[in-house]
Amino acid sequence: MPMPSRLLALLGICLLLVPASASQCFGTVSRGRIEGSVRLPISGPNFHSYSRLAAAAGRTHVHEKVAASVLAAYVALQDSAPGKHYVYGETGLAQGGRFAPHRTHQNGLSVDFFVPVLNPSGESVPLPTAISSRFGYDLEFDAQGRLDTYRIDFPALAEHLYQLHRAAQKQGIGIQQVIIERAYLPALFATPRGAYLRGQLHFMRGKPWVRHDEHYHIDFALPCRPL
Repeated sequence: MPMPSRLLALLGICLLLVPASASQCFGTVSRGRIEGSVRLPISGPNFHSYSRLAAAAGRTHVHEKVAASVLAAYVALQDSAPGKHYVYGETGLAQGGRFAPHRTHQNGLSVDFFVPVLNPSGESVPLPTAISSRFGYDLEFDAQGRLDTYRIDFPALAEHLYQLHRAAQKQGIGIQQVIIERAYLPALFATPRGAYLRGQLHFMRGKPWVRHDEHYHIDFALPCRPL
């Protein structure tokens, strides 16, 4: 009997996330390092990396439990958000430490995700992340979540945050904070998952040092050793 596709996907996650030694984070996201990190896979049925070049350069490493949470969420999204396309961004270096131009991403617990978008026909399409736009980070959406012919798919974004939180809980970890353009919060909270997100996740209240309109930043929460 053929193995169900979801089971195959989960098996693939298990095979991908086998570090040489167990992941151990040190310090904080803004001053830290990591041992035994794992690299996120380049792509899956409903997601891909922002850049094969940057991934090959070692800029997509995370703690093994963060990786398991990220990938399990993508598996769940195949059922809860079929047909939606997701793109993840920068995470960190294999050993952590300073990660220019970011101020955090130092101990394997930080992940950037590019906003899911719809085209003029209302179809879910991957956000272009070309070198010419600094791999997507120079793209600028307006206060309504629009950029040229693209518009942010807030229900798909909310569903992703929901599945990430649930997947993290199953790994015995949490989400410390979510950083996203504050102008987008009303649209995010108006989605079917809005009440859950408002009650379960902490969204940064202050103003980040750069706009988070084309991507949202997540810091996962788990105990780390002192640096």
